[in-house]
Amino acid sequence: MNAQNAYAKQAEQYKKNQIETASPEEILIMLYEGAIRFLLIAKKALNEKDYAKSNTNLIKAQRIILEFMDSLDMSIGGEMAMNLYNLYEYLHYRLVQANIKKEVAFIDEVLDHLRSLKATWQEAILIAKKERTTGNDSDAPRRA
Repeated sequence: MNAQNAYAKQAEQYKKNQIETASPEEILIMLYEGAIRFLLIAKKALNEKDYAKSNTNLIKAQRIILEFMDSLDMSIGGEMAMNLYNLYEYLHYRLVQANIKKEVAFIDEVLDHLRSLKATWQEAILIAKKERTTGNDSDAPRRA
């Protein structure tokens, strides 16, 4: 048991270091991955009628979505930020409904949205990195 505890402690320290050294973009992706992971656990627990475990993991995913909502800067993001806020609000509502009604279909709906959003953010981050590495030549043609 001592070795198992040591490994768990090392894993926790690794995870902590990974978060502390991550860029904001990497943290965003980690949060999406966490929410997706929690929802998969909640879905499995719900199918197994382990309502306590399902509840715990649905709440964890809800907290991540609330964090997404809180992190939006409406003054900079404008309409896009407001649209994202409304989507996150809807996803949060669906998870609350999934928890109340014990409905896997609601979890699946949120999972689809989160996977799509994660992929979109990953692509946006990749494009931004490419633009930074190629430089900001003002004479270069811009794409829409």
